[in-house]
Amino acid sequence: MDIRTIARLAKVSIATVSRTINRVPTVNPKIAKRVWEVIEELDYFPNSQARALVSGRSWILGLIVSEITNPFFPELIQGFEDIAVEHGYEILVSSTNHDPKRMSHCIRRMLERKVDGVAVMTFGIEAPLLDQLAQRKVPLVFVDVGPDGPGINVLKVDYHHGIRQGVQHLAALGHRKIAFIRGPEGLHSAQSRLDAFIESLRECGIAPNPAWILPGDHTLEGGMAAMRQLLTAKDMPTAVMCSNDMTAIGVLHTMYRAGLRVPDDLSVIGFDNIHIAEVTIPPLTTVQMSRFDLAKAAVTALRACAEGTEKSEQKHEYNIQTDLVVRESTGFPRGTMKDLPKKIRAKK
Repeated sequence: MDIRTIARLAKVSIATVSRTINRVPTVNPKIAKRVWEVIEELDYFPNSQARALVSGRSWILGLIVSEITNPFFPELIQGFEDIAVEHGYEILVSSTNHDPKRMSHCIRRMLERKVDGVAVMTFGIEAPLLDQLAQRKVPLVFVDVGPDGPGINVLKVDYHHGIRQGVQHLAALGHRKIAFIRGPEGLHSAQSRLDAFIESLRECGIAPNPAWILPGDHTLEGGMAAMRQLLTAKDMPTAVMCSNDMTAIGVLHTMYRAGLRVPDDLSVIGFDNIHIAEVTIPPLTTVQMSRFDLAKAAVTALRACAEGTEKSEQKHEYNIQTDLVVRESTGFPRGTMKDLPKKIRAKK
């Protein structure tokens, strides 16, 4: 079975079948529908290599992430693939693990496969290596920041909105002693989250305590280590915000091992809203950064460049919103409920 058979049964030309398979937008929608119905009925699989030769494109979108073990990234990859496949693209995924050598290998794979565009979702930029892609005019998507030039797209995440909601939520519950476990040094998104936290504290009239801003690395182990350090402090905070959910889950684990309860002894807020955050004990209050919104914006930007619908030489930006999702890991500061009857009696 070949393209000629499809053309004969659909009663169209071979060129029309070719344009339909290559999703050329000028094909009449009714004719394209008839062609696809024949393709599905005959269970025909177009030759992707032949398709690439005819169209001059690979119909592959690259996706580079920093660490495949963090549940945030598999969820992002799933959304990216779903949207890409819906528009006739395959995807090529690589993970850098924050290693420049692996990053170089990832880029080489992308170039060898002649991808139509690359989404660099590492939340940080290794500029010298990415020059290899830019020099070959491969359309690129970055998160937060990116170099200037044609074919460059940036997903601007509004970290401040969601983190401000988290700080205001804690302040409304009565918390004034709030700690923060940050992300990896040098990671732009981690610094942005810390800056948003400090600014949000000040907006609420709370002075940041440098002793309560602890190092982290966006891993379970990093969250556990930071929480152990907090437990040794003479003056313990009543709440802690974390730069991501994996850190927050590490905090929950350490609290459990120490025989302490969340939120009775400590309120905890994460960031990302990974799927597992719904089923931790207790379910985690967290700031949502939608993987679907990130994936959709990335695919949309790359398609616009690859398919020629975006001709501007300017860098394009896409806004990504964040919002607080309140669950059961936040409550009143410890001791508040115990003292409440005394305060009620005093008022009487």
